[in-house]
Amino acid sequence: MNHSRHLGPDPVGIHAAAEADHAAVIELTRDLVRIPSRAGIDPYEPIIGHLTAWLSSRRLAPAVLRDDTGAPVAVTAELVGQRPGPHWVLDACLDTAPFGDEDRWTHPPASGHLEDGWLWGRGSSDSKAAVAIFSHIAARLATVADRLYGRLTLLFDLDEHTGGFAGAKTFFEGPDAPGDVAGVMIGYPGLDHLIIGGRGVHRAQLHVHGVASHSGGSKTTPGAIAKAAHLVRELTDRPLPSATTEHFPLPPKLTVTAITGGQGYSITPDLCTLSIDIRTTPTFDDHAATELLTRAASDIDKEWPDTPATLLQNHLNWPPYALEPASPLRAALINAARVHGLWVRPKVAGPSNIGNYLAGLGIPATAGFGVTYQGLHATDERIRTDTIPTVQATYHTALEHLLAR
Repeated sequence: MNHSRHLGPDPVGIHAAAEADHAAVIELTRDLVRIPSRAGIDPYEPIIGHLTAWLSSRRLAPAVLRDDTGAPVAVTAELVGQRPGPHWVLDACLDTAPFGDEDRWTHPPASGHLEDGWLWGRGSSDSKAAVAIFSHIAARLATVADRLYGRLTLLFDLDEHTGGFAGAKTFFEGPDAPGDVAGVMIGYPGLDHLIIGGRGVHRAQLHVHGVASHSGGSKTTPGAIAKAAHLVRELTDRPLPSATTEHFPLPPKLTVTAITGGQGYSITPDLCTLSIDIRTTPTFDDHAATELLTRAASDIDKEWPDTPATLLQNHLNWPPYALEPASPLRAALINAARVHGLWVRPKVAGPSNIGNYLAGLGIPATAGFGVTYQGLHATDERIRTDTIPTVQATYHTALEHLLAR
């Protein structure tokens, strides 16, 4: 690989370097797509072996993070400048969603097929193209490490699509956590916007109690499912505050996502569990979400006086966040994109992302600037290969700014 020695505001040289890397980035992306790494399904050792060999051959020293059981949860590599400065992280996931019905794919989901400017395959957009792009940027910056201030870490998570995020949690909170991360850039796809925030997530279960009896008996008892249905109507009918702000334009949202209860036909059920997903905002936070669920459950309990009280069990709380316009991370990426001809809009996302987890740790993060894609988590996932150089040049330019004095 022919690396540039230039470090500084040289967008022409940086874009030329990205164009020179274009074929190699496509090749590495295809290699990674051809190694299935479905979360909780495929063994991770094959993709770990391929990527660590690639990184090792480019003057980078990869390491494999493991959880308490010894299972691999992430691949990392660190580039250290010769002078002190901030610590930045490039993050992308190596694991993927399942294939779904493989017979419905135009090309096999692990084919890495190239056709008409598209690269097909599961994980091509989320997020193996980002892994390949970030790896090439780090390889180029490694040749000018003596001019860098601070350090750069590649973090490629192997537990993202399970929802466990063990790779990120091990890196940021484990016994060897760096503790000095200035910001994280997450390589989710999408060329027209930069995710600079997201609604938080508050997940809870309501265990709704009734009174068990024989469903055919002469005495009718209050069933938990009927009571739970009453509670569902109460939750969905309660208005949520609609107030938004200039920097956080989304309102909160409540969704009942699962109902479980009952055993067969002959028993009036005495327990029904509701799973609740609430997307929180700065004006409707975890405390407000808990209060809403508590009050709704209490109101229904009063209308069903012959039943035990409903139990609220919280499971996950990630805060909402939005980077301010003056955020160095936000400004560096948006300005770099403009240098390379893209007018990228900052956006607060409705769904949460790992940036919400990082916000809870006080670490700023961006997400969702990457290659153009279709079919994320769906049939015929694919990316536009001609968008790769601009994405690479944008991140490269932003990093040269962030790693300068």
